[in-house]
Amino acid sequence: MSHLSEITSKRRTFAIISHPDAGKTTLTEKLLLFGGAINQAGAVKARGDSRRARSDWMKVEQERGISVASSVMTFDYGGCTFNLLDTPGHEDFSEDTYRVLTAVDSAVMVIDCAKGIETQTKKLFEVCRLRDIPIMTFINKMDRDGQDAFKLMAEIEQTLALDATPAVWPIGQGRDFRGCFDLMKDRLILMARGDKSTLPAHETHIRGIADPQLDALLPAEQVAQLRAEVELVRGACPPFVRSSYLDGHMTPVFFGSAIHNFGIRELLDALVALAPSPRPQTAAERAVRPDEDKVSGFVFKIQANMDPKHRDRIAFVRLCSGHFKRGMKLLHARSGKMQMLHNPILFLGQDRAVAEEAFAGDIVGLPNHGGYRIGDGFSEGESLTFRGIPSFAPELLQKVRATDPLKAKHLGRALEQIAEESGASIFKPVVGSDWIVGVIGGLQFEVLADRIRTEFDVPVAFEPTSYLTARWIAGSDADVRRFCDANRGCLATDHDGEPVYLARNAWHLGKVQEDYPALSFLAVKN
Repeated sequence: MSHLSEITSKRRTFAIISHPDAGKTTLTEKLLLFGGAINQAGAVKARGDSRRARSDWMKVEQERGISVASSVMTFDYGGCTFNLLDTPGHEDFSEDTYRVLTAVDSAVMVIDCAKGIETQTKKLFEVCRLRDIPIMTFINKMDRDGQDAFKLMAEIEQTLALDATPAVWPIGQGRDFRGCFDLMKDRLILMARGDKSTLPAHETHIRGIADPQLDALLPAEQVAQLRAEVELVRGACPPFVRSSYLDGHMTPVFFGSAIHNFGIRELLDALVALAPSPRPQTAAERAVRPDEDKVSGFVFKIQANMDPKHRDRIAFVRLCSGHFKRGMKLLHARSGKMQMLHNPILFLGQDRAVAEEAFAGDIVGLPNHGGYRIGDGFSEGESLTFRGIPSFAPELLQKVRATDPLKAKHLGRALEQIAEESGASIFKPVVGSDWIVGVIGGLQFEVLADRIRTEFDVPVAFEPTSYLTARWIAGSDADVRRFCDANRGCLATDHDGEPVYLARNAWHLGKVQEDYPALSFLAVKN
């Protein structure tokens, strides 16, 4: 194994997916605690006054207690370097999550034991399935009353058409939850209901499920139930097959309580032992292997104003191959220009450090002034176009105006910046002076208004528009030009200058598709 292959094999780049309120942010924080990236729950080293999870740093997130922006956190554990991509749990921000899933090699699916699989979990799972992303499942909040463990396993199999096999098995639930029996290592792990901000003690060593020590450690009723259930599980559930997990067909299931730090160590150990190292990435030209000598990567996210004191814009780049070094020159494929990268950065939520070097699977931030777009490829000379980073047609459209007419020009600049981050779809109608903003979910309008006011000092008002949806227009240049000339009243351009048809209702959309069969009206733009 080459030195580069050895380093790459120790990388684990993964995302956490869940429905809102399943406990994703708490789990993220506890993974950082166990990984040594923070030394007390809610506090980052040298930032002891911080009492919030490092992944929730936008003002609106802190006020509402939800994650609406994706964060990247890098930490070490068990001889591996982890790149954890936290994602928005709220469905109104699912587009950001879809893009983040293009940059990971595996995912952890968090399920609330009382609620089971919810709508957003299912949607995000389908995105993972499209990309064959391996998934581990963490059933959270076992310290609260919830559904039967067998029922939850069956729900995963039936709802997601995914083979589920327990890695651990819970002992009791709610107030009676004592811990888990580790089926993979034949050991007992008891939960300590103590200080939630510190690491729990290690597991109790026993010699299998028949060990008489169990009778001394647990009430007789729970021991009898545990032995019966473990026997049933081992007989009825499929054995864990790593190749099936890596292909996205099987999920190992963990039970725990993130708030009580229980089950986190077992999940991390499994990520070290079982999760894939960086996988080959597909470019239009060819597949890019992680152990290639030359550096390559792509932009999957752009975030502005992460630091309110500096009006910055960071392009998040997933490295696909090579040994990246600070100050190296890379080809920016879209512009065709070589660029020297002076100040690349690594992340711990909002905190950052200069990246002196990085490898395939790592996420580096490139500060820029608007020159980079989502999907842009970088390489050491070879022009690579990475695939599968989509833009989605918005489901809600509203007009936006500055409440102070003198700030109309500033509003245009603010909207263009937000569009470049893919924070929303921004359309400029060919006729009239209004800007139209398109989003996936209604809460995004509220977040956008707050961002434009606080970051750009432009108070805005959103107003209803007569348009229902937007579609990108694709076809030959002559056909597109003919359509645009005949439909100026329903035509706009996006922030890339691409033509967009604004449909007033479903009938109008169907009619133009019928009238212009040579054109495609796209709901997704890659």
